Amino acid sequence: MNWLNCVAGFGVGVMVGLTGVGGGSLMTPILVLLFGVAPASAVGTDLWFAAITKSVGGSLHHHMGSVDWQVLRRLWLGSLPAALATLWWMHKTGIITSKPRVVLVTLGGVLLATSVAMLFRSRIHNFAVELRKTSPDRFRFLQPPLTVMSGVVLGFLVTLTSVSAGALGTALLLYLYPLRLKAARLVGTDIVHAIPLTMVAGTGHMLMGNVNFALLGNLLVGSIPGIIIGSLLATWAREGIVRTAIAILLVVVGVRLLMT
Repeated sequence: MNWLNCVAGFGVGVMVGLTGVGGGSLMTPILVLLFGVAPASAVGTDLWFAAITKSVGGSLHHHMGSVDWQVLRRLWLGSLPAALATLWWMHKTGIITSKPRVVLVTLGGVLLATSVAMLFRSRIHNFAVELRKTSPDRFRFLQPPLTVMSGVVLGFLVTLTSVSAGALGTALLLYLYPLRLKAARLVGTDIVHAIPLTMVAGTGHMLMGNVNFALLGNLLVGSIPGIIIGSLLATWAREGIVRTAIAILLVVVGVRLLMT
């Protein structure tokens, strides 16, 4: 057993349970930059890491009543078909193994976008609240189709890079449902959305041989207790400080990946 991998899994698990962010955003770069794992294997392994870890956290959030199932159905309507379409494209082109640079550049760009979404979270929310109050009928009319479209974007990015289900997902939900989704419900809904999405994407990667099961086992030893602790703390912890620290770290990691 590699205890360094277990420690990394524990830290990421706590972040996922606490904020809904930190799965692919942190784990995939850790695997690539620190552990020297090939991009294709890092993405495939991290997808199953996220699926299993978030299943534990999602169950806790469900029992605490912090999941909005109507919003989830809308997201899945876009994200799951998009994941299947992306897997088909990856299989036909072989892009994730033949052109790993594409994955790294996309991953770096997504991490930078994720950091911006995290740093400007409050402004995004305030802007959405203002729109919701000034044009309530139009806002409610556009919510369902925009939620499905957001799912399509997340399905593509998660399948290709294993990143964005957390931070970008919460930013999109925060904009689309500024009054409906409070902090714990926002995190719970985002975590549960990622479970079938990462399972579908992870299964496709597994069939393409992109999953390192020994590494996955080591990560899960740390992540499962980590996400339990983080989920239990999510309802009262001051997550703003944690999110800012993660956002700054993602900027550094994103730039590093773009320069790789």
